[in-house]
Amino acid sequence: MSDTNWLSAVRFGADGLVPVVAQESRSGDVLMVAYANREALERTAASGQAHYYSRSRAALWRKGESSGHVQSVREIRLDCDGDSILYRVEQSGPACHTGSPTCFARAVGTHGALARGADPGGHLLSRLAATVAARASERPAGSYTVRLLDAGVPAISQKVGEEAVEVVVAANTEDDERLASEAADLLYHLLVLLGARGVPLDTVWRQLEGREKGEGG
Repeated sequence: MSDTNWLSAVRFGADGLVPVVAQESRSGDVLMVAYANREALERTAASGQAHYYSRSRAALWRKGESSGHVQSVREIRLDCDGDSILYRVEQSGPACHTGSPTCFARAVGTHGALARGADPGGHLLSRLAATVAARASERPAGSYTVRLLDAGVPAISQKVGEEAVEVVVAANTEDDERLASEAADLLYHLLVLLGARGVPLDTVWRQLEGREKGEGG
């Protein structure tokens, strides 16, 4: 099979372009949407660096060629109709030209107004980690997370240990729902511990990615 055989399955539009979604390969965050022509897809597949086609400049471009914020492509996927592409990438630096981690930095509010703010991430654990960071910064009254953070790393570590034991007990003596509940408690307290230590969740993603690749056993 030819290395470019997959391109025959791509349904380019009348303008010769196909929309491309860039997704962070570790966290699953959606970073940006752009367009690619056949040459951009060929160069992406050949180089492992994300290439796109600029409609405004009518030119091929490589992500990060001026900013240095390159996208290393880990996987290319086609949707069921072949009329849109997914790049799963490792993003270096922010994805957006504004300096935002993603291009989706505006959210639609309850009354239709646009509000600008950091995207907490597409993964539930990323959003929960962002909530922990917000509690640490805003320190709302009565927050359990704030109480934990104020107790310090040794106390949080002890709590993580207790929750781990409860997971083990539930796994051996309780039903599935109880096990899931205890696992959720453990994950939450672990995120608080990471936050207290200042360890970004992305660092954990990188470690897990290494294990997925067989680098860590």
